[in-house]
Amino acid sequence: MKRSYWLFGSKQQILMNGGNTNNLYDLIEGAFPPGAQSPLHIHSRYSETIIVLEGEVGIFTPGEHHVLKAGDTDFIPANIPHAVVNESASLPFKAMCIASPSGFAELISSVGIEAGEEMIAPNTPHDMQKAMEVMAKIGDRILGPPGARP
Repeated sequence: MKRSYWLFGSKQQILMNGGNTNNLYDLIEGAFPPGAQSPLHIHSRYSETIIVLEGEVGIFTPGEHHVLKAGDTDFIPANIPHAVVNESASLPFKAMCIASPSGFAELISSVGIEAGEEMIAPNTPHDMQKAMEVMAKIGDRILGPPGARP
């Protein structure tokens, strides 16, 4: 069974990582509870492709707001500030994320809080010092808190 982690309000399951893919990509299944959103952030060393499986998600990039529904895909190149937002007050959304080259899975497994089957985020805070160290290593940077837009 694959392990799941809570990372900044979303539940992430690593399906494949750099060790399985010769560091070419990570394959992550993510679920955001109603209203959950990532902090405004940027990846300098990898791009993200998001494929929505269930529900709807808002992707905010500079000057743009894409609303994706089940079956829709969005590509976020490296070095583009973005935020991922479940704009629904009542429904979760689930998506696959391909991070290429590999990097995102390291952040999830190093900083994420192990999750069970439930879709309720834990009250345990992340170790932000460790998060900043891992993000610096993989080229990620938080630009603003959840709710901030590029």
